[in-house]
Amino acid sequence: MTDLPRRAVTRTAKLATLPLGFAGRTAWGLGKRVGGLPAEVVAAEVQARTAEQLFRVLGELKGGAMKFGQAMSIFEAGIPEELAGPYRATLTKLQDAAPPMPTSLVHRVLRDELGTGWRRSFREFDDRQAAAASIGQVHRATWKDGREVAVKVQYPGAGKALLSDLNQISGVARVAAGWIPGLDLGPILAELKGRMSEELDYELEAATQHQFAQAFADDEQFLLPDIVTATPHVIVSEWIDGRPLSRIISSGTDEERQQSALRYLEFLLAGPQRAGLLHADPHPGNFRLMDDGRLGVIDFGAVNRLPQGLPPEMGRLLTIGLSGGAEELLQGLRAEGFVKASIDVDAEAALDYLEPFIAPLRTDTFRFSRAWLRGIFQHVNDPRRPQFSVGLRFNLPPEYLLIHRVWLGGIGVLCQIGAEVPARSIVDHWLPEADLPPLGD
Repeated sequence: MTDLPRRAVTRTAKLATLPLGFAGRTAWGLGKRVGGLPAEVVAAEVQARTAEQLFRVLGELKGGAMKFGQAMSIFEAGIPEELAGPYRATLTKLQDAAPPMPTSLVHRVLRDELGTGWRRSFREFDDRQAAAASIGQVHRATWKDGREVAVKVQYPGAGKALLSDLNQISGVARVAAGWIPGLDLGPILAELKGRMSEELDYELEAATQHQFAQAFADDEQFLLPDIVTATPHVIVSEWIDGRPLSRIISSGTDEERQQSALRYLEFLLAGPQRAGLLHADPHPGNFRLMDDGRLGVIDFGAVNRLPQGLPPEMGRLLTIGLSGGAEELLQGLRAEGFVKASIDVDAEAALDYLEPFIAPLRTDTFRFSRAWLRGIFQHVNDPRRPQFSVGLRFNLPPEYLLIHRVWLGGIGVLCQIGAEVPARSIVDHWLPEADLPPLGD
């Protein structure tokens, strides 16, 4: 018996409770409203109960359900402040915690993957779960040569559960859309399904992690643990400590927030240029602030392989936008496929639509905040605003889909941290072909 529910009927039944529960809470809320409670009070309580059930069920199921929940949790900063409070504790739990597998099952996987004498590979092995991911869990151990290591064990049946979840989760998407109005969850689900086989292949993940670790070896700003050994369902890598960004977000000092936000933003941009890889799982549980100020990075199952780095046109278009060249910008957007040839868009309106996204680069430093992100959501999702119709004319080319998701998620995390960072100089340094105009131009 595994801790990961594998039978489709069991998992489908659990997922089915979410839309049904939402309908029940909506009816409950209507009753409370008829009973005289203010509409905003009822709405807040209904949404709080929805979030609690949503993330509890997703966390219990692990697999694709938990992965979807983690993808959603990084957008917490976009929730209206009056509703965000009841969500935060529940959302954060998904970022770095989940129920453990039975010890006997862990031992069975290690025996199957490392051989009957698997214990001889370790001086010590802690049976207690040290951390959890969507398709596996991590144990702390000491390798036979004395190194402290992290042993990542994949849940048996994770592949079947992952596919089943992502096929069933469309019902959950309607619930989740209720707490991030206007967010299109379809592309996120499609992208998660498309990368499923890669995330299940621990040998491929190990190779990716080694590539990252080599690119950042002996770095003064980042610590990426290297691989010790790997099999299709077990990864043994160097252990790193540090405080997860989820804790920095909830209780970090101003200095810790500043330092972690700076390193986090720089890593997302530096990875493609130095390693030819974009870390594509930006939720806070995958990043650690080390005691020496370095940013530790873990979990390399989701990546975007960019051997030539980020597309140079990103830097060129950003430079044009900051310079105010509306017509040239629109031409570049058409050339890259962001605006199809058959779609009529006013150049100035397109630049106006994109302005809030590039505004953080118009000053030496910028404070990413929940209030700013909520303004972005309102800017693009409010049908009463002229920008709404402009946004509908934009297209997302397939080659930019994962880059877009990572940057949207990364911005969400920066807004949760709530620090002021020199985004302009970081982007100018790391983004290919970026030549940002002098301030004041």
